Order: sequence, then C-alpha cells, then structure tokens
Amino acid sequence: MTVTDAQHAAHALDHGHTTLLEPAAQRTGHQDHVHHAGHGAEHEPGSGPDEHVGHEGHGGHGEHGDHGRHRGHGEHEERPRDGEHAAHGHMDHEMNRSAVEHGAMGHGGHEHHMGAVAGLPMAERADDRDGLRLDRLHVALGPALPDWPAGLVLRMELQGDVVQRAEVDLVPRSSASGPAFWNEPWLRALAGGSVTVGEAARRRCAAHLDSLGRLLGVAGWSDAAARARDARDLLLGGAGRDELAQRVRPLVRRLRRSWTLRWLVAGVGAQAQGPAGGDVHGRLMAWLDAIEHSLDGVDGVEPLPDRPLTGPRGRVDTGTPPSQHLLDALPGLLQGAEFACARLIVASLDPDLDELAPQHASGAPGHG
Repeated sequence: MTVTDAQHAAHALDHGHTTLLEPAAQRTGHQDHVHHAGHGAEHEPGSGPDEHVGHEGHGGHGEHGDHGRHRGHGEHEERPRDGEHAAHGHMDHEMNRSAVEHGAMGHGGHEHHMGAVAGLPMAERADDRDGLRLDRLHVALGPALPDWPAGLVLRMELQGDVVQRAEVDLVPRSSASGPAFWNEPWLRALAGGSVTVGEAARRRCAAHLDSLGRLLGVAGWSDAAARARDARDLLLGGAGRDELAQRVRPLVRRLRRSWTLRWLVAGVGAQAQGPAGGDVHGRLMAWLDAIEHSLDGVDGVEPLPDRPLTGPRGRVDTGTPPSQHLLDALPGLLQGAEFACARLIVASLDPDLDELAPQHASGAPGHG
C-alpha cells in the first residue's frame, strides 16, 4: 500500500488494520482493494476501500450495496471494539454470530458440539444457575504458564465468566531422581537420616517465600514478588537469621497492613475446612505466620523430632503426598468462582507436583 498524500493517511491506516485482522483466505480476495488503497476518489462508487471502512464523509451502511458482504464492511461491524471483551469477560456472542454465518448452528441449539470456526471449537448451550441458557465454553489452563505449577492442567467449563465445573489433569511425569526438594529434610528424617530443626525451618521458610512470590506475581504485585524470591534465595544460600530478618520482616509487615491486597483476594476461593481451609487472603496470612515463625529457628541445631513430620504443604508421613490433598480440593474451590480468580486460587494452594512424581507417590519410605 502506497500513500501519496496526507489526506489519505488515516484512511489507509484504518484499512491496513482491518486487512491485518482478516484471515489469509479472505485477504487474497481483496488484494485489488489493498493495491488501490489511498486513491478511493478515483474509483467508481462501491468499488474502492473508501466505500466500507467508515471514512469520514461517506454514506451509511445502506449505500454500499453488495459490499456489506465483504470483510471491509460487514466483518468490520463484527469485530469488537477495543476492550469490549475485557468488559464482558468472554467471547461467546461473537463466536455464535460467526457460527450462524458459517452454518455451524444447524443443530437447533442442542447440547452437542456445534462445529468450529477458524479452527476454534464453538461454544455450546446449557442452563446456568439463574435459569438462563448461556453459552458453555470449555477452557484449559496450563501446563506451562508464568507462576503456575508446572505440569498442571485445569479443564474448566465456563458460562459467561463463571466456572461451572473444573477438572484437574496432570502431564505424565517421569520417575524422579530424588525426593521432592521442598519436602527433602522431612523425607530424609523419615528414612532415618539426621536433620536439625534449623535445616527444616530454613527449608519451610524458603518454600513459603517461593509460594508467596508466585501468588504476588499472579496478583500483579511484581515488586513484592521479587523481594520474596530474593529472600528465598538468601535462605537457600545459607544466610544467617539477622541478615534474613532485615529482608523478610519489612515485606511481611507491608503485606499484613495492605488493605489493597486484602480487598483484592479476600473471599476468593473460600472453603470452610480441610487442607485448603479459608480463602486466598487467609492462606496468604497463614504463609506469613509460618515465614515469621520459621525465620526464628533457621539457626537451630537440635535434632528434628521423629513425629509428626510436617513439611510446607502438610504431613509427609501419612502415605499420601500433601499436594494430592490440595489438588483434590481445587475443583470444589473453582466451582462458582469467576474465571479471573482461577489463577489466584491455584496460586494460593501452590501444589508441588514434584511430590506426585512416581518415585514419591509409590516406593518412597513411608509412602507404601
């Protein structure tokens, strides 16, 4: 596209934007329009791009005749305005309208699959909790996302922006070469090894700071997340209690006093009891309590008691990895939650999938 004068620049940019958004197959059919863009005044009415990109000074939709079927006009109407999907939280209505145009809804709205548009699965219909029939969309999260348990896949059924159903799926894992890192001191003690309370406290504190960094990252608190990860690295590097306190305690105080953080996560992913008891904010506060308590004992030299052997996510001496209990609770916490809160809920549980690797799920000492 060549623009030879300033008065056609805005028009050419609008048309270029529309052309870039259309599929390649449709774009091929309109190369003649692109070739002559910027010179609409020289074309016959209805033949140039000026007739269907909403350029100032042209008539309404009814003046374009058959051009309403081309991408430059009809599809331009279909394309949502900037931020429209963010405001509504889903793409259901746009997908259904496209399905009607392509004949994909010839099933009369029944519960079976309604075909695909541009390679994407179509939404289906189902009754929601208010008695309305809304589009039902299947969405998967994982197995690789920033601040996400590696290998975890969540398969969710959405109506609007509400999770109606969720299933946990795990990417198959090969046998681990050693015990799960965050549980290693307690698993070593379970096998009869010598472990001090300071070693266990250091690993517990670092594990909670690691989980804290992920939750804060998902919540958009990148600065606080970076501080949590820096403190975690200092702990694992063997820093002393006094040096660690200077890094950790200001962060803990800041998070405890933050009403913004409380407003953001309070009431999300609530459960009355069990391994995931409380809500996202309650689980965050429990981590802060454990961080402060563990920080006081990182230099302890006394032997770790034989029982109970409780790692960062729960007891490791019961035969079931503690993260398995967290994964079992996850579908119930997600049901009825808004889609935007799903990642916050997962981050507040932070299951460690290394615990479920074959070596730890079976054959490890104390796990049968």
